[in-house]
Amino acid sequence: MAFSIYDFTTTTKAIDLFLNDIMSPFWATVTELVIVGVVFLAFYALVGLYLVYAERKICGFIQCRVGPNRVGPYGFFQTIADLIKLLMKELVYIKNADKILFNVAPFIVIITSFLAISAIPFAKGLHAMDFNIGVFYIMAVSSIGVIGILLAGWSSNNKYSLIGAMRSGAQIVSYELSVGLSLITMCVLAGTMQFSEMIEGQRDLWFIFKGHVPAVIAFLVYIIAGTAETNRGPFDLPEAESELTAGFHTEYSGIKFAFFFLAEYMNMFLIACLATTVFWGGWMPLHIPGWETFNHVMDYIPPVIWFIGKTVVVIYIIMWFKWTFPRLRIDQLLTLEWKYLLPINLINVLLMAFIVLMGWSL
Repeated sequence: MAFSIYDFTTTTKAIDLFLNDIMSPFWATVTELVIVGVVFLAFYALVGLYLVYAERKICGFIQCRVGPNRVGPYGFFQTIADLIKLLMKELVYIKNADKILFNVAPFIVIITSFLAISAIPFAKGLHAMDFNIGVFYIMAVSSIGVIGILLAGWSSNNKYSLIGAMRSGAQIVSYELSVGLSLITMCVLAGTMQFSEMIEGQRDLWFIFKGHVPAVIAFLVYIIAGTAETNRGPFDLPEAESELTAGFHTEYSGIKFAFFFLAEYMNMFLIACLATTVFWGGWMPLHIPGWETFNHVMDYIPPVIWFIGKTVVVIYIIMWFKWTFPRLRIDQLLTLEWKYLLPINLINVLLMAFIVLMGWSL
């Protein structure tokens, strides 16, 4: 296939051989880990800054405004100016806060999203880790982030922060069930939890089309539940400004506030990457059975472009949710999960299992 020319496995193996030739195996491994860490740190920062800018522009477009337009062309450097401002801000210390937990909480939140995104395959051979339980790993690691949110709210010694943290805990724990069941539905179709094998299974046709109606239902539930799990509107009750000032991060300032802010956008990016990988074929091009000329042309588009393009579409859908629908009440939010999404998901898993058992998947 034509997209094999974009296989990064050869490049990574060449770097590994080069490092092992010039140094001992131990130091070669250490050097590789440092390179991967630096690349992910740079990628994390760039994606976070871009998403903040994109959200402001999309919000402005939906609300018939211009958005950022002062710093740089079309306001492109506005988020960089904001980052510099946050780095230079004084860190305000809360007198009666639990200092250790108060300082540790932002790092827990940002480290969990960093660990989760390391398992995402951006192209063939372009991933840090390829676990045979990749879906389970991401669900397990990403769920640790709620601990950082609960610690931030409790350790701040602020009633608004505590209420925001408790809301977030209830919301994330509830909607994690729907996210997990949606992914399980697709694991049943794929027959594996390893991302590389799931993407390979979508070489001829993406799972969103292969899985018939259950795959479409799983995708819709996943997008709704994923939006809620990242505390984004219209599910942003944990940081409802009109009620709780800024929610669980009310008492944070400077770089610590920036950690929470960045983690929210990276979690949104992670949700979009998972949707792309599991439902939309990951870095695989669009193939239509019988359209050989069309498929051949699609193969020449680099897989990284396919992956980023699909991810951007999902991110736009999530942002569109936030700036279109009004914020739900807490009872409406939990009713949506426990009375509607969860039963639909449970039935959907059984339906997908029946389709796979009967061999009806495309």
